[in-house]
Amino acid sequence: MTMNFPILSKRVLLVPALLLTAMTLSCRKDKTEIPTGLPIPPDPTGVSVDLTQVPYPKLSDYRFFEGDMKDQNPAEGVLPYEPITQLFTDYALKKRFVWMPNGTKANYVSDTEILDLPVGSAIIKTFYYDNMLPENATRILETRIMIRKSTGWIFAEYEWNDEQTEAYLNMDGVNKSISWVQNGTPMSTNYRLPSDTECMICHKFNASPIPIGIKPQHLNKSLQYADGEMNQLQKWVSVGYLNGPLPSNILTVVDYKDESKSLRDRVRSYLDMNCAHCHQENSHCDYRPMRLAFSETELSLNLGICVDPEEFIDASLVSIIVPGNTSKSMMHFRLGSTEESNRMPLLGRTVVHQEGLALLTAFIQSLTNCD
Repeated sequence: MTMNFPILSKRVLLVPALLLTAMTLSCRKDKTEIPTGLPIPPDPTGVSVDLTQVPYPKLSDYRFFEGDMKDQNPAEGVLPYEPITQLFTDYALKKRFVWMPNGTKANYVSDTEILDLPVGSAIIKTFYYDNMLPENATRILETRIMIRKSTGWIFAEYEWNDEQTEAYLNMDGVNKSISWVQNGTPMSTNYRLPSDTECMICHKFNASPIPIGIKPQHLNKSLQYADGEMNQLQKWVSVGYLNGPLPSNILTVVDYKDESKSLRDRVRSYLDMNCAHCHQENSHCDYRPMRLAFSETELSLNLGICVDPEEFIDASLVSIIVPGNTSKSMMHFRLGSTEESNRMPLLGRTVVHQEGLALLTAFIQSLTNCD
């Protein structure tokens, strides 16, 4: 689905008092954050992220969108983005945006690490379906926000009302019974809006909350903006959201749906987006014998090929991936299961991602040895 977004318009000048703050900050090399302890001044675009008040009780309080909020038209300074390979969440569609306080910028750390966003930044992700039954209409279910405070990232989960006019803070988690049409086939599930604790399971590193999808390797592609097509990372630089210059040879994942790419790279990219945030050092599943980041899965061992599973489920599942044999491969079993005790990922899905499972099936069947 291709989405066109309004151009990010040029911001107005800060008032003299804010210019003084900016000049003070400019004397601090490589610092783009507003110093800890000072309030973030009102943003000239009208967006409101008051770190002493967030998370707000209503999504509209942030003023991230113009017009009818359900149309998701970003306000000035709210920039859309899109990862190369998408995270699967029960076939929900997503719109993603980033916002930073005026005068601040993110920093590139490495190809495989999340961009270092300044204090006050917000990452916004809205989940919706285009063919919700019985009306066969577009309906938004939730908007998730991550906000960076001086003490670290926080979560804010907003549940949309039936009228599609507002979304309200709900950090307790809730199930929603939904039905929709997927590729011409009616489907239904008990869709889960995560609790604060559930958010933390996937979004943590060293026991601290972090974003997932804003790594250069995920953003290094062109996106169609209202003023034309542009590489997303260069767009961030051009609008003042990212310090440049950037490396010219960024290690980049591929779109797992792009059949012109190698089967192995497509699988590695899919697992990177859907699984690697847990299967890495100091994350939720770091005890399991897999490291599924794109930068690590050139090694067959990290992919789990011919690696014994850490836990016992069934005697027939002899390795995480058994070359040429899906029925003996633990990973294939877990991706094909909807049982909470067996499925992978643990959270974020209640139905099987048939396209992802088909991709893994083709990859396993293509393998002839453990290398």
